[in-house]
Amino acid sequence: MEQVLTLVCKLNPSQKQAEEIELVLKAFESACNYANQKVKPQITSKTTIQNMVYNEIRALFGLSANLAVRACARVGANRKAAKQKDKPVKAFKPTSADYDARIFVRFVG
Repeated sequence: MEQVLTLVCKLNPSQKQAEEIELVLKAFESACNYANQKVKPQITSKTTIQNMVYNEIRALFGLSANLAVRACARVGANRKAAKQKDKPVKAFKPTSADYDARIFVRFVG
């Protein structure tokens, strides 16, 4: 089984960086909500969701390829969790975005 590590860190962005982060979080939230509304509720596969809305998400919300894929994966994961609780996914909020090792490599010099 693959081990997944989570890193929590406190950011100290400039005002401009904070504004840019907020824009990304809002775009990620909008992309998740769009995918959740556009794809039939019973579909939980991140790959199927990605195949159905990836290009639209990139065009509509200006997300990088990686973040568009991560938005589709988040919708799939939330749908699977909601299905286990026999509840629908209501909506996503702009509180976080998924980043993987490839994204963080860009920030390290």
